[in-house]
Amino acid sequence: MDIADLITPDSVIATLRVASKKQVLQELARRAAHLVDLPERRIFDVLVERERLGSTGLGMGIAIPHGKLAELRRLHGVFARLERPVDFTAVDDRPVDLVFALLAPEDAGADHLKALARISRLLRSAAICEKLRGTDNADALYALLTDGTASAAA
Repeated sequence: MDIADLITPDSVIATLRVASKKQVLQELARRAAHLVDLPERRIFDVLVERERLGSTGLGMGIAIPHGKLAELRRLHGVFARLERPVDFTAVDDRPVDLVFALLAPEDAGADHLKALARISRLLRSAAICEKLRGTDNADALYALLTDGTASAAA
């Protein structure tokens, strides 16, 4: 599973201006709705439902909100670099500024877990995160996220 299989340049938000976790999820749902042709509210509800089970804030300023939708035929991702970190109730209590939302078909099973692991591995790289935090250009962010050598190193 490669990150390039999950995102496109249109699914990268270079500077997301939000003030809360709820606004992060709303904006991710809005962007995803255009990409997957589903109602924004449906996507938002799935992301919020997952957050109720426990925060998807992994620590180190990273969150990977995710959910499953029966209407999807394949996995889709949306990445956002937040203009200012927001409280995401992360495991380390640090605010989050890098968010990678993952949407999967209901029957994705192992593919969903593999994608979450792949995203997590990539974003656990301090060097990658430093570069992601260092640019506000969507094309540069997309290149950093999908670069094969950086991904393999993560």
